[in-house]
Amino acid sequence: MRDLRTEFHTKEGVVRAVNGVSLSVDRGKVLGVMGESGCGKTVTGLSILNLVPFPGRVIEGVILFEGRDLRNLNREDLRRVRGKEIAMVFQDATAGLNPILTVGTQIEEMLTSHLPISKREARRLSVEALSRMGLPDPAQIVDRYTFQLSGGMCQRVMLAMSLALDPKVLIADEPTTGLDVTLQAEILNQIRTLKDKLGSSIILISHDLGVIAQMADEVIVMYAGHVVERADVKTLFQRPMHPYTWALMQSIPRLDQPVEGRLRSLQGAPPDLLDLGPECPFMPRCNKTTNECRIEPMPPLVELEPGHLVASYNPIRHDWN
Repeated sequence: MRDLRTEFHTKEGVVRAVNGVSLSVDRGKVLGVMGESGCGKTVTGLSILNLVPFPGRVIEGVILFEGRDLRNLNREDLRRVRGKEIAMVFQDATAGLNPILTVGTQIEEMLTSHLPISKREARRLSVEALSRMGLPDPAQIVDRYTFQLSGGMCQRVMLAMSLALDPKVLIADEPTTGLDVTLQAEILNQIRTLKDKLGSSIILISHDLGVIAQMADEVIVMYAGHVVERADVKTLFQRPMHPYTWALMQSIPRLDQPVEGRLRSLQGAPPDLLDLGPECPFMPRCNKTTNECRIEPMPPLVELEPGHLVASYNPIRHDWN
């Protein structure tokens, strides 16, 4: 993805949700996308498959998948890509599933829209997909409705549907939100196992730094629709260089720090996306602001060390400990 820009045209004005985001993910790797709520993570994922809800639309950028620009595909060609080659797990599984159709009907509809198979074969594959997710009695679950399932089961149904056709790319938007730690561990383990078996690439969107640290190979940090830092997961957590990333790290408890120490909260609030100026959007909350930050436009991503890119005029050049 290169220089992606997605906007929402509302009565109040234009909400610039994604502002020139560039990213890439290698085959068989996990790219973590992290940042606080409202930073543009979900809209970035939806933009890849042109699923941004009205009144949003992608206005600029290139989205390349195996040499094809997805923005140039017609509706039918893009429909063939969705689900079969690139699948997405939505943040709220219960909202993403149809409450008036059985689980099996929804999976079968997805399978028959991409494969020339009979309804009987589609049902067999649906049961197999649910079984792969570790769901008990998959032959019975296919005939149930979502209100008859728990939140964790709905999440696994959504994963089963997304992975039934062995997609090459999985976009997982907050796949563990609202689940207890046991279910979170199960979901993440299933995603990891399927990635290793299928060699799929995964874009993992989350505000949970622990999930990102556990799952990702490389991480990008977003703020107000911009990518402010990018590095491999070990480097990012050991040596965050952007003041925003550093502040995020300070706000979570660590096992290697005294328990009596107080966590540092990130002061202020995210900027109004209706009123974004040309300068760095993190400037009002940054404790390392300089005159250059006030008079210059948003800093570009610069490689400060091999593979470590930071968008800051005054990056942190020491370990945050």
